[in-house]
Amino acid sequence: MKEPKKASVGVALIPVIVLIVSLFVGILYLGADAHIPLLIAIVVAGAIGVGVLGYKWNDIEKGAIEIIQMSMQAVLILMVIGTVVGTWIVSGTVPAMIYYGLQILSPGIFLVATAIICAIVSLATGSSWTTAGTVGIALMGVGTGLGIPNAITAGAVVSGAYFGDKISPLSDTTNLAPAMAGSELFEHIKYMFYTTIPSFIIALIIYGIIGYGYAGKALDTSNLNILLDGISANFYISPILLLPPIIVIALVVMKIPALPGLMAGSFLGALFAMVFQKASLGAVVEAAHYGFSIESGVEMVDELLNRGGLDSMMWTVSLILLAMVFGGIMEKTGMLQVLANQILKLAKNTGSLVLATILTSIAINILAADQYLSIVIPGRMYKNAYDEMGLEPRLLSRTLEDGGTLTSPLIPWNTCGAYMYSVLLVSPIAYAPYAFLNWINPIVAVIFAYTGFSIVKGIPKPKVKPEI
Repeated sequence: MKEPKKASVGVALIPVIVLIVSLFVGILYLGADAHIPLLIAIVVAGAIGVGVLGYKWNDIEKGAIEIIQMSMQAVLILMVIGTVVGTWIVSGTVPAMIYYGLQILSPGIFLVATAIICAIVSLATGSSWTTAGTVGIALMGVGTGLGIPNAITAGAVVSGAYFGDKISPLSDTTNLAPAMAGSELFEHIKYMFYTTIPSFIIALIIYGIIGYGYAGKALDTSNLNILLDGISANFYISPILLLPPIIVIALVVMKIPALPGLMAGSFLGALFAMVFQKASLGAVVEAAHYGFSIESGVEMVDELLNRGGLDSMMWTVSLILLAMVFGGIMEKTGMLQVLANQILKLAKNTGSLVLATILTSIAINILAADQYLSIVIPGRMYKNAYDEMGLEPRLLSRTLEDGGTLTSPLIPWNTCGAYMYSVLLVSPIAYAPYAFLNWINPIVAVIFAYTGFSIVKGIPKPKVKPEI
């Protein structure tokens, strides 16, 4: 039987170039999602594997399915998360978290409070986009009333939103990164604290220094009052509604696996909805499946809370599956390893490997304009290298988030940067210098990797030979 050929760097680059061009044309010019461009790249990668390198399609398909299987836990968790979000909104849990989070706002610490509020909302919803598009807009109005430049306020919104998004178990990227690296969700979240918490504290200190100059000015809270009144008019708000997330956190501490822990959160949300919000069983089931829906008469409330449900995760699930197929084909045919080897020639130790991972994630955010791919592609490229150095999978998953998730809103043509510009009306180029968390975090991650802080090394695994 004829052996398949080894891909050259030039051949291996073809699917990547096709992917980049397809994404640029599809997203920037046609306004399409990343799914069809990914599908085009899949076709090209498969055609090269069969027609140029001589692989059998059955073997390529098998490789793609194997990679999809690796993402199944993340897919299942995402589906459960959809029900959690839906039930937590209809129960009043998410509205209560937002309501109480807004109470900490005060003129002297506006920028610090903005970052914290956005972090709380994003942690509760698992979505930086929703946070920026609702509470973020209200806070932009408050900042304008204080005379604070919009770029600075936008930077604080983005920093807080991505802090909450990054450490929230409800976030899709927080689930995707450990799926790519082979780590466990809650272990991944806890390990991110080492780099994310110090980075956020540094960001808050800087916001405090900047905001000190605006202390004492009158605070225009009209937009926030509209949001607070809208929430309190449509939900029973009480501290007891914070119990579901507290119980889920307690389950995490008790090392309950993610799926049963989140399912418990979903059932608690359903119970609280019927007890405290007097929702019918049908309304709860509808919220869990299709998402929560309300016409409160307050646009900001509707935009913030009309979301969730199992169906809401299908867009992300389908994108993850397509990305897995692309990565699986690239890996099975050896093209991914060829590209990784070129970069790994420069990665001689833990520090340089983490630096290479972060720079690759940033490059994909710039070239492919999608944060999901900035996690998927480097995750598949560097997994074996981390294993061979005896590094834990959670280091890779943390690094993927440090480099991929956090830098995505800093790039104007990235889907995240474009979205932030559309809702905050501030260019990413303008707010990027003030989105302190988003660029401090990758730097902290690299420093920790070179110094060895928080890095645990085990027994290196043998080098994995490419499958033929």
